[in-house]
Amino acid sequence: MRMRKMKNLEPRMERCAAYRIAEPQEKKGQWRSLKPDCTALWVEVGCGKGKFTAETAQANPDVLLIAVERCREAMVVAMERAQAAGLHNVFFVVGDAALLPDMFAPAEVDRLYINFCDPWPKSNQKRRRLTHGNFLKCYRQVLPMGGQIHFKTDNDKLFQWSVEEIPQYGFSLSEVTRNLHANGPVGIMTDYEAKFYELGKNINR
Repeated sequence: MRMRKMKNLEPRMERCAAYRIAEPQEKKGQWRSLKPDCTALWVEVGCGKGKFTAETAQANPDVLLIAVERCREAMVVAMERAQAAGLHNVFFVVGDAALLPDMFAPAEVDRLYINFCDPWPKSNQKRRRLTHGNFLKCYRQVLPMGGQIHFKTDNDKLFQWSVEEIPQYGFSLSEVTRNLHANGPVGIMTDYEAKFYELGKNINR
């Protein structure tokens, strides 16, 4: 669901300015300077309001997490979450997944997260899906051999389409499940998850 425009967006963005990287291209190849002692660099594509972002950063204090989000209204809520939690290992970028190679150097990112992205259900919208081959080729540019992508969705059709699309672009699927909540509370919407990793750099598609 598209968020409404916020009348107080700019003041809220300014109050969280310490968490925003305004010129991500200038950090290309140097992201770890934000946390020199980090053990890994993880990137979340489409962080939304940042619940997963804040929880992941808090649970992994040795990791540097960069959250990329196109919607400024959503991202300011995510930055406020991080600020309220007092986190120092997460930063935010207003941007598009297609621009990741402009932001990150080859093999600079250890892991990517794609959580509950827009399914773009119509057949003429498939190029917008974050697991489309065009995006997968961008991800391959910034991941090292063996780098991982963790993908979750609650849309059955997107999941099925994705697990067929992903192996065509140099990734190997692992830990694929169709029900993350099989033993969880009754009434929770079924989620789907696929972890996949970079096989190599010799596939040219």
